Amino acid sequence: MEYVIIAIIMFGVLIAIHELGHFLTAKLLGVRVNEFAIGMGPRIFHKKGKETDYSLRLFPVGGYCAMEGEDEDSGDPKAFCVQPAWKKFIILVAGSFMNLLLGFVIILVLFAQATEFHEPVISGFYDGCPYESAEGLQVGDRILMVDGERIYNVSDLTLLFSRITDGTADFVLERGGEKVILNDFPFTLQQYTDESGAAVTKYGLKFENTVKATVWTKFQQSCLYTVDVVRTVRLSLSDLITGAVGLRDLSGPVGIVDMMSQVGTAAATTQEAVFSELSFCAMLAVNLAVMNMLPIPALDGGRIFFLLVNGIYTVITKRKLNPKYENALNAGCFMLLLLLMAVVAVSDVLKIAGV
Repeated sequence: MEYVIIAIIMFGVLIAIHELGHFLTAKLLGVRVNEFAIGMGPRIFHKKGKETDYSLRLFPVGGYCAMEGEDEDSGDPKAFCVQPAWKKFIILVAGSFMNLLLGFVIILVLFAQATEFHEPVISGFYDGCPYESAEGLQVGDRILMVDGERIYNVSDLTLLFSRITDGTADFVLERGGEKVILNDFPFTLQQYTDESGAAVTKYGLKFENTVKATVWTKFQQSCLYTVDVVRTVRLSLSDLITGAVGLRDLSGPVGIVDMMSQVGTAAATTQEAVFSELSFCAMLAVNLAVMNMLPIPALDGGRIFFLLVNGIYTVITKRKLNPKYENALNAGCFMLLLLLMAVVAVSDVLKIAGV
């Protein structure tokens, strides 16, 4: 039960950090913020500032930054709606930036404990592996790309190998300082015997080369891992669009809290649980950053898209778009988003119940 509570709080912190980004940039750029709230639901504490009502609300599942003129016209010169496009852009993108920064910082803290990092360099092959040859893969090959996707670290290989569906893969390798390209290279899972004598299903490649974890490599690997998570979100969205995954595979707040709880419960020690929860939190933070920048009305990315459309429309017609159209579309898409969240929540509950 304690991991459920921790998961709920962590999920709430991610949303609150997002709203904090909007709040800080709005204040910095002179936009009036009527209320900045931590948590949702009934208000249990509040303090009135010079122009902002700061409140703490009962349920620790997020927060919000209510700016003057955010969703309606306002005659206030400090209203969001009357600000120039560059100010609106900074305020809108600040929430996702804070999530991305938080994810990176968590990853950096976790990687600070590392003593070495494995490289995507083939160090050997399992006995009987058919891929080692002069025309194929060789010991010392650094894998740069698989099926057009760049390899940032060894864990990328696990992800991209799992996406191979037709038994072939395109490799870009670095061998002896030169680039080697293997297109449509036959590559399938096979049965091997590991060092303990157990039968395992693998591709037969070994990656045991490491580099020492210095301050620079820790920073570098943290950056690369953050970029890697962004790529994972992109691939997941692509799978959703193409139908490779369905609605049943989506998870909302209920499913995410359940997964975070399972991650903590499955850990053998408290230290391992903390590490696992923080890793999950970092991935979720980056996920939220990317998803919120999608050009979908009701999301920050959708509002940024409207800024661009309005700018192009103004240049062509010398007039601005009537904001009522954007507000109506945002309101409609917000209702659809709430409906989708409700459907996903029901799906999450059914999955948890084993239905």
